[in-house]
Amino acid sequence: MKSTLRLNLKTLPVIALAAAVMQIVDPSRAWVVLLVALGGAWLFSRWWVRGLAHSLRFERELRYGWAQVGDRLEERFTLTNRFPLPATWVAVHDHSTLPDCRASVATGVDGQSVSQWKILTQCTRRGVFMLGGATLETGDPLGIYTLTLEDSASSTLAVMPPVIPLPRFEILAGGWTGEGRTHPRTPEETLNASHTREMVPGDPLKWIHWKTTARRNAFHVRAMEGTHAGDWWILLDLYAGSQLGTGWNSTEEHGVILAASLIAQGLSEEHAVGLAVNGAEPAWHVPRRNEYQQRSLLKSLAVASPSGLSLKEYLHRAGEAFRHRGSLLIVTACANADWTPSLLPLMRRGILPTVFLLDINDYGGGADIGRTAAWIRSLGAACNVIARELFERPEARPGHEGEWEWRISATGRAHAVKKPAAEWKRLE
Repeated sequence: MKSTLRLNLKTLPVIALAAAVMQIVDPSRAWVVLLVALGGAWLFSRWWVRGLAHSLRFERELRYGWAQVGDRLEERFTLTNRFPLPATWVAVHDHSTLPDCRASVATGVDGQSVSQWKILTQCTRRGVFMLGGATLETGDPLGIYTLTLEDSASSTLAVMPPVIPLPRFEILAGGWTGEGRTHPRTPEETLNASHTREMVPGDPLKWIHWKTTARRNAFHVRAMEGTHAGDWWILLDLYAGSQLGTGWNSTEEHGVILAASLIAQGLSEEHAVGLAVNGAEPAWHVPRRNEYQQRSLLKSLAVASPSGLSLKEYLHRAGEAFRHRGSLLIVTACANADWTPSLLPLMRRGILPTVFLLDINDYGGGADIGRTAAWIRSLGAACNVIARELFERPEARPGHEGEWEWRISATGRAHAVKKPAAEWKRLE
C-alpha cells in the first residue's frame, strides 16, 4: 500500500528548535523541560506512525463475483497490525461505486493483532460496479501525525436483473419439423400430437387438424411431441422515445426484467436462446444452450440503457441478421404500430414473432394498446400485453445469494439447510 505521512502540528518542530537555541543562548531548566517534552513527543509520534506505515495490512474479500438485484452481498475485511504498539484509530474510506454500499468504517487494532469485520450490502440496482479500493487513515494518539494508506485492490461486480416466474404466454414456434434433407444415419423420431393450436404462417398443410378446424371455424394444426425445441431470439427494445416511468417503476427496468425472465424460461425449456438489445451499447448474442449462456445474456442486460434508435429502424437494420428459422420474442413499450410492417420480411423467412407489449397506460402514458395488439395479431404474429402488476409481486425483487436457511428440530436445535456455496475471493 502507498503511504503518506502528514505533520498536523507544523509549529511543533519550530518550537522545539527554538527551545534548543534558547538553551544555548540562555541556559535554563525551563528550556530543557520544554525541549525534552516537545521534542520527545514529536520524535516518539513519528517513530510510532512510521512503524504503523510498515506494519498495517488491509485485506478485502468478496464471497460472490456476481449477484442479482435484491441479493445481499457479503464482504469480509481484515486489518492486521504487526507493530508492537496499537493503531488506536483507523478510518476506512471506501471508494466502491456499488449503490448503498456502506463499507466505510472507523475502527482500531491492537499491537500484534488482527481486527476482522463483515459488511452486508443489498444490491438495489442492476449494472457493473467497482468494489474497492480504499483509503485508510490513522495516526498517533497525540494527533501530531496522520498516516494515509492507499489500498488499490478492487474487483468488478456484475449485478444482474432479477428473474421472475412468468405466466403461460402464447409464443409462436418458428420453423417446422421435417424441413431440410434427411441424413441417412439419423434415426427417425416417432412424433405424436399432444394438442392443437391456431395455424400460423409457416405451418405445413399436413398438420391441419380438420375436426378442430370445423368445430372452431378457424384453421388449427396439431402440435407435436418429440420435436426439438426451436431457437429463441429475444429482442429487447429500449428506444428512449418509448420509455415511461422512473427508476425501478419504469418500462425500461420492467422490460429488462421481462427479457431476463424469458431467457431463464427458454433455457429451462431446452431452447437455444439468443439476445439482441436495441440499447445505447447494442448487444448481440447468437442462440446457444449451455450453462454459461444465461449468465452471459444477463450480464448484457445488466448494463443495457436506452437507445436513440427506433424499433422500426432497428428491425430494418438488423432484420437480415436473423437468418435461421426460430422464434423472435420482442419486448417493447412502443405502442405505435408503425414498426409492425417490419415483421413481414421476417415471417416470410420462417421467423415467427411474438410481441410482449408493455402497457404504457400503467406508467402514465395514453395509448390504445388493444388496437395495437389487434393489429399485430392480424399480421399473423402473437401479442401479449404485459400489465405493470406483473412486476409488483414480491418475486420481482428476489434475494438469496449469501443467505443462510435454518430448520428448527423437535429438540429446539437449529440446523443449516442452506449454506453459502461460494468461497471467499480476495480483491487484487
